[in-house]
Amino acid sequence: MIKSFKPNGVCAKELIIDHENGVINSIEVIGGCPGNAKGVAALLVGMEIPKAIERLKGITCADNDTSCPDQIALALEEILAEN
Repeated sequence: MIKSFKPNGVCAKELIIDHENGVINSIEVIGGCPGNAKGVAALLVGMEIPKAIERLKGITCADNDTSCPDQIALALEEILAEN
């Protein structure tokens, strides 16, 4: 199942998350820092959603209260809430 998420407070404009049975198949980050986004996304493939949330939630970027990884965690929380 594919879910699109509009992040807030970060450079990325959209997160596209493909998941099935509580496991991440792929994540595409539109905008933001391409190398970092691709690296984080690659590390999350095959990971269970709760574990990814645990690892990413609360990470900040510079003076922001959030980051792209934190926004991914929030999107994953939405996915869990919907399922």
